[in-house]
Amino acid sequence: MDPAWLLDQFGGAFIWVSLAIVFVECGLFFPFLPGDTLLFALGLFIAGEQITVLGVGTPLIELVIAVVLLTGAAFLGNVVGYEIGRKIGPPLYERNGKILKRKYFDMTDSFFDKHGNKALVIGRFVPFVRTYITVVAGVTQMERRKFFTWSAVGAVAWVISIVFLGYFLGATFPAIGENIDYAMIAILAFTVIPLVYEGWKHRGHDDDETASAEA
Repeated sequence: MDPAWLLDQFGGAFIWVSLAIVFVECGLFFPFLPGDTLLFALGLFIAGEQITVLGVGTPLIELVIAVVLLTGAAFLGNVVGYEIGRKIGPPLYERNGKILKRKYFDMTDSFFDKHGNKALVIGRFVPFVRTYITVVAGVTQMERRKFFTWSAVGAVAWVISIVFLGYFLGATFPAIGENIDYAMIAILAFTVIPLVYEGWKHRGHDDDETASAEA
């Protein structure tokens, strides 16, 4: 799932592979796919003219086209996850498989309770939560219109912020494109911070409840 490897393997088809990965991560319960690092790498690759989307213009035009397509894939992925949640969500909650772990659902459910509708925007930037937030919205029967609105806002914010960051850094500091492994580590560390923070808060909350019960 390394973006540089994917680029080497798929060449000009890399953008279409990226669309598929974003769609699957946002709606089909595969939280280990490289969503954030992939978006960041796409911005770098477009800035360095290593890939083109449709081959219709300058890197900036290609960037805009890529952002539109990726936003659409992220939004459609959310819609699919939401509909799955509405149809078969409760059974998914009950199982505890290797990928669909109950603790991920519990963490996402807690995240949703705390942030409400905004969780669909904030959760985009939190690994695992990004994948499971849609099924939680479906299981809780969140109003479709409300879900579509907040999910669209989240998709736009997530894609634009990370892809444009990669593009800006790639255009400003071309050497980054030659040291992409270090850039990937940096963006991965950045996206893991929210997950660690949420886990720490969740653990602290559990400890407080345990102490209260013992008292």
